[in-house]
Amino acid sequence: MVVPSPPPWAPPHELVSRHPALHHLLFCNSMPHFLQIHALSITTGSASDNLAAARILSFPALSPSGSLPYARRLFLTTHEGDAFMANILLRAYASLPNTIPALSFFVESLESSRLHQPDATTLALALKASADAGDLSFGKMVHAMALKLAQASDVSVQNFLVRIYASFRLIESAKLVFDSISNFNDASRNIMLGAYLKCGLLDDARQLFDDMPVKGVISWSVMINGLVQNNRFREALELFNKMLMEKMEPNESIYVNVFSICAHLGAIEQGRWVENYLLKKGFRVTVRIGTAMIDMYLKCGCVENAFNVFDLMQEKNSMTWSAMITGLAINGRGEDSLKLFSLMELSGISPNEVTFIGVLNACSHSKLVDEGVKYFKSMVKVYNIQPDVHHYCCLVDLYGRAGMLVKAEEVIKNMPMEPNSAVWGSLLNACRIHGNAFLGEKVGTKLLELEPENSGRYVLLSNIYAGRGMWEKVAELRRIMKERKVEKTPGSSFIDINGEVHEFMAGDGFHRRKREVYGKLEEMRRELKLAGYKPRIKQVVIDMEEEEKESSLYHHSEKLALAFGLIGCERGTTLRIMKNLRVCEDCHLVMKMISKIYGREIVLRDRCRFHHFRDGVCSCNDYW
Repeated sequence: MVVPSPPPWAPPHELVSRHPALHHLLFCNSMPHFLQIHALSITTGSASDNLAAARILSFPALSPSGSLPYARRLFLTTHEGDAFMANILLRAYASLPNTIPALSFFVESLESSRLHQPDATTLALALKASADAGDLSFGKMVHAMALKLAQASDVSVQNFLVRIYASFRLIESAKLVFDSISNFNDASRNIMLGAYLKCGLLDDARQLFDDMPVKGVISWSVMINGLVQNNRFREALELFNKMLMEKMEPNESIYVNVFSICAHLGAIEQGRWVENYLLKKGFRVTVRIGTAMIDMYLKCGCVENAFNVFDLMQEKNSMTWSAMITGLAINGRGEDSLKLFSLMELSGISPNEVTFIGVLNACSHSKLVDEGVKYFKSMVKVYNIQPDVHHYCCLVDLYGRAGMLVKAEEVIKNMPMEPNSAVWGSLLNACRIHGNAFLGEKVGTKLLELEPENSGRYVLLSNIYAGRGMWEKVAELRRIMKERKVEKTPGSSFIDINGEVHEFMAGDGFHRRKREVYGKLEEMRRELKLAGYKPRIKQVVIDMEEEEKESSLYHHSEKLALAFGLIGCERGTTLRIMKNLRVCEDCHLVMKMISKIYGREIVLRDRCRFHHFRDGVCSCNDYW
């Protein structure tokens, strides 16, 4: 059993024996109670003892029930030049979300001579505050002061120097300080590990991690989190599994990251295993963990599992509700999403900006235009939330999907901020859906000016031209891409089979079971034709013979993943496929037909949303 450390205002026994009034601090839990103790310490003379005064100052400064303004006034009555007293208040300011007051206090204490000579703790706290405030100049000034006062070799000062230089990606300076540390501690290595990861130097980070003589849970957590932040999901998952093999128990941060990894990879079996492991170990499902589990299940298309976690959570915050509302929206459960929003309001939890992105998406994907406009207007009128560019993007998408392109264009013209590429992209996608080549060309040209290296914009505009048979325009776009050296992002799809994630690229010929996959693909082709399937060859943006177009369509990555799923999964198992790009119209049709022909439920997640195929019908009702 771990015995909690006493709070910093709890006096030791020998101090209480000299000043009995301090005994009451052990039971103090409010400012009114503290004021009585403070008054008693003054009348008994305890407050004149520096050690006793430090304990008295610690309560209003560091207790959640304290008062920092009162602590500041109390500090001004203490003896001048006491670094220990100043450090108590500086620590309090440095722990605030906004640490600029800590920097001001540090400077004022020096200028007013209330702090004659900072010690190593003072300088370390000042460096922490300057790093959190994003003030490199102040950090460099404190570094110079540490050198002048011969405190630059203190390990706590050095650790925070590494941190502040790394936060500004000055990795050489951070490494220089790190290499000068003669007395390493766990924090030193973990801070440098975080520095490498923040700067994207993953190989250096991994080398430092592997060379650590002893790795605590914080080291594992920093390394896994860094890999996730750098989109190295598979490597992060392998590291997590290695951690378990070494009998190291994960902390909350690691569990949250692992559920995020499973969400990105669509590794639902691994995610379920981690949930069972967590519960078996008796680890408490905190709000963060519960929200991460909900997000994972929804991003893997497992709506009922997400509801189970949501319903069992004893505590939920706005992010928990928002994750559920947004997840239901992208899974084609728009009405359920809006019902949950109503329940959120009844529960007394206020929606935030993220919540409304989910609500507006629910309306957009369910063709609830009037409802979406009503919710958008309510943001300011009811909840006093100013819509940002993301909300305007949702509004453009709402009108655009419904074919109200003039309204969508009006929203862009009247936006209070400059529309970004996502906003224009929503309108371009609407032009593709509704075959408006004239407006599509205008919007596409604007987008190519904003994002000349984004291959997706060229592809979307090419789709619009190809759908209208404008092959000269398609060829011109291909020429521009070649001149600008823009490479088209290859389509790739993932499928989780018995806990192992398999990846397929468009036209993949490298999978170890490719013969079986292509054999199954041919079987699917025959069954589809018998069922009346006609390929959507307009999806091919290259001018070629129809037979070649049909063959090209058949080698899309999601079809290969589907064929492999039909081979590798037992009958009755839901097939879950994740694609990095938007699913094309032909693949969408194939998924619908295969779900009926083979009697399989198929869940496909593309770049925009989920499609749940069952018995020849998609959850999107072909509105996507």
